[in-house]
Amino acid sequence: MNAKTDSLNVIQDAELIRQAQQKDVFAIRLITSRYNQQLFRVAWSILQNHADAEDVLQESYLKAFTALETFSGQSSLSTWLTRIVLNTALDTIRATNRRQSALNEQDVVLMDVYRSHYTSSSNSDQMPDRHLMKSEFAKILKAALGRLPEQYRTTFILREIEGLTVAEAANILSINEATVKTRLFRARRLLKQALEPEFGDIFKSTLPFAGSECEAMTTRVLKALITDLKGETINDKL
Repeated sequence: MNAKTDSLNVIQDAELIRQAQQKDVFAIRLITSRYNQQLFRVAWSILQNHADAEDVLQESYLKAFTALETFSGQSSLSTWLTRIVLNTALDTIRATNRRQSALNEQDVVLMDVYRSHYTSSSNSDQMPDRHLMKSEFAKILKAALGRLPEQYRTTFILREIEGLTVAEAANILSINEATVKTRLFRARRLLKQALEPEFGDIFKSTLPFAGSECEAMTTRVLKALITDLKGETINDKL
């Protein structure tokens, strides 16, 4: 990491946006790296499919970076990006006429994908029992989240996993704060019917999108932006 990237790590979103508007590749890279985890989870909460969530995330970034001049600053960059991802994911479902029952049928396949991801990251023969239990609980929790109605699942992920305030979640979902609280209460009640009441750091390992996946998404967005510019210059090279 060079000095320029280090300096970007401490600047405010407003300055970061200004630099990204000037097609500064380091600013674009930092924005994607900073928000990949949160935005991926939001996309997955709607689509329940890893590959589809990645595609929506990339499409959303391209929409955002080509329309940065429309960002008014009335909400945070995080809220603005999250709303774009949410709307893009919902548009994807409408376009393909996807139904909740069809999403639920993918649970078994999704479990295989995530099981492979978890077990490939470390030596299972040397993994402590506690880590195995945590990983297994994460799988069970993900399956339980997948069975929640969409409106409860998305609200739960925004509040409990991403840590957004009630006001922020209401803004993103275009509902009032009382509705956010009601949906969250019902989501918790449904989950507790299947799980022990342990809702802490375990959520952070439920939908991992970091490391090589995070870097790959950032690279894909930058390359796509360069292609879309069609001759316009970006002031730094990949």
